Amino acid sequence: MAAHENTEDGGPETPPWANLGAGLITGAADDDPSGIATYSQVGAAFGYGMLWCVFLTMPLMIAIQAISAGIGRVTGKGLMDGMRQYYPRKLVYALVTSIFIANVINLAADIGAMGAALKLLIGGPALLYAAGFAVLSLVLQIFIPFTRYSPILKLLTLSLFAYVATVLVIDVPWRAVLRSIVLPPISWNAPYAVGLVALLGTTISPYLFCWQASEEVEEIESSKQRKPLQDAPQQAPSALRRIGIDTTVGMIFSNLVAFFIILTAAVVLHEHGKTDIQSSAQAAEALRPLAGNLAFVLFAAGIIGTGLLAVPILAGATAYAAAGAFGQRSGLEHKPREAVFFYGVLIVASLIGIALNLTPLDPIKALYWSAVINGVAAVPLMIVMMLMGSSRKVMGKFTMPWPLKVFGWLATVAMATAAAVMFVTWVK
Repeated sequence: MAAHENTEDGGPETPPWANLGAGLITGAADDDPSGIATYSQVGAAFGYGMLWCVFLTMPLMIAIQAISAGIGRVTGKGLMDGMRQYYPRKLVYALVTSIFIANVINLAADIGAMGAALKLLIGGPALLYAAGFAVLSLVLQIFIPFTRYSPILKLLTLSLFAYVATVLVIDVPWRAVLRSIVLPPISWNAPYAVGLVALLGTTISPYLFCWQASEEVEEIESSKQRKPLQDAPQQAPSALRRIGIDTTVGMIFSNLVAFFIILTAAVVLHEHGKTDIQSSAQAAEALRPLAGNLAFVLFAAGIIGTGLLAVPILAGATAYAAAGAFGQRSGLEHKPREAVFFYGVLIVASLIGIALNLTPLDPIKALYWSAVINGVAAVPLMIVMMLMGSSRKVMGKFTMPWPLKVFGWLATVAMATAAAVMFVTWVK
């Protein structure tokens, strides 16, 4: 194999944008409409009081996503495929069931938010718009191979710059913002704790782990040069360097966008006494009289753009997880007849997501339960991922280095603590 075939980062002549893929897409998808709703809620409720959390979640998110990507790149298998091979089937089935339930509820919320955002912009039937967006995403996933669909997802990440632009059109008291980051005005009460748990649970989610690992596998299967690092260790230096850069850039981007959404809600909504926000569309609508039409349009358009990115990733991650758990062929590069189970789960998850928008289900309660299930599912999944990443039996000589171990376990402990707080709050 020629030397250039082993270089995934393309070398010095390759544009930086070309080296970004799974990490960038995964990070951007984390700022989905449901995430926007959560970030808007904590910004409106607590002002600048939670901006510091972004700097806590950033290194934890980088570590856990790099670990999931590394497992996929080293083994050539998705997370559930690997877990099925090395861990009890009952554990795998329990995890994939919880992931399916949480992802479908999240899908429904994101689909509904996109429809509501378009209604705010142009009027008309929100439910019809929501169904149209979901069907569009589904059709693209089914009929466009991964190698052609991945660049579309990459392009959609640009929609998140709408939230950067939103901050530029409002008057931000940057001195007060900086002071709140250095000396956070933490409130020692239950509502603040719940808000912190919601923010952490929104930022670190199981579907992101499954998606990024599976996208690394897709890249291997769609490339003539790439092979699992266990089979081609000479590819490791450039592959691991590329994963490190891609994941770091993607997660920093994700957290900065979250920071700007919280900041927008704090400056515009909290400062004007609008502290009770229930959805991303409501946040956009509340901006119009307070910050002007341009801020409203940017915020609402961002909901649609990030929804078009997140909905296929939520559905795709669900299908990857289910196919891996049951030992079925998976991958967006395959034609539907070549991966019937995978595409069947993809279609069913999307249709249930659409159908839930036609029921009297309270979207706020649905998101709450989605967060609860995600929080519960994330902890055992992260524990197993950490064990896999540390195991020579699974990873060979490519076990994760100590910095990833430290921050990966810190992320796991943080999520376990969040889940415990969530349960205590629920019981009360």
